[in-house]
Amino acid sequence: MKRRVKKHLPNAITCANLFCGCVGIVFAFQDNLVVASYCIFLAAIFDFFDGLASRVLQSFSGIGKDLDSLADMVSFGVLPSVILYELFLQAPQIDHVSSILNFIAFLLPVFSALRLAKFNIDTRQAENFIGLPTPANAILIASFPLILREHNSFFTDYILNPYFLSCFVLIMCALLVAEMPLMSLKFKNRDFNTNIFRYLLLLFSAILILFFKFAAVPVVILMYIALSVIQFRRIAK
Repeated sequence: MKRRVKKHLPNAITCANLFCGCVGIVFAFQDNLVVASYCIFLAAIFDFFDGLASRVLQSFSGIGKDLDSLADMVSFGVLPSVILYELFLQAPQIDHVSSILNFIAFLLPVFSALRLAKFNIDTRQAENFIGLPTPANAILIASFPLILREHNSFFTDYILNPYFLSCFVLIMCALLVAEMPLMSLKFKNRDFNTNIFRYLLLLFSAILILFFKFAAVPVVILMYIALSVIQFRRIAK
């Protein structure tokens, strides 16, 4: 019995991630973007713990790896693209061109699929990432409806601008498949010098979120990319 639980628990957590993605898509198409965004955050929690459970229980399998990518494709590929599509529909149509940009949101699942397929066969990504991880991209997009709910006028003018959204989608698609090393948040030990950039990211993220709530998420993602670049340039030297 214990062996069976040990074998199937990580996959069960992955399925919970997938379930959150499916439920989030339903809410997104019902224009309940806040709940859809919370589904992404919940899916990200399950995505973290399925990997943690696999490492703790030493339960690794080919099906688990493929299942994880399939779940991520739904929760962090399709769901955020539907949220963006709904934001495009909410944005004022500036001109005839802006009214046909809505479907550009669905480039995100395409590039997310490329990112996940690449991750599964790329041996360089055992400890760190090459390209922006799909959960980070999805969490960034999930913050948009929550920022709008806070009536932050500075961000609202951008989030509900079809041209900004179009440029944002293209940039995120490029980052997903970019040959750019980014750190993972897996701590192999507690050594401060080894993990200094991870500690800095967690510390400043906590402070920013405490003061600025969901408006801090875009800044946190930018900080994650910047600290990763600094870290790997430091290693290269």
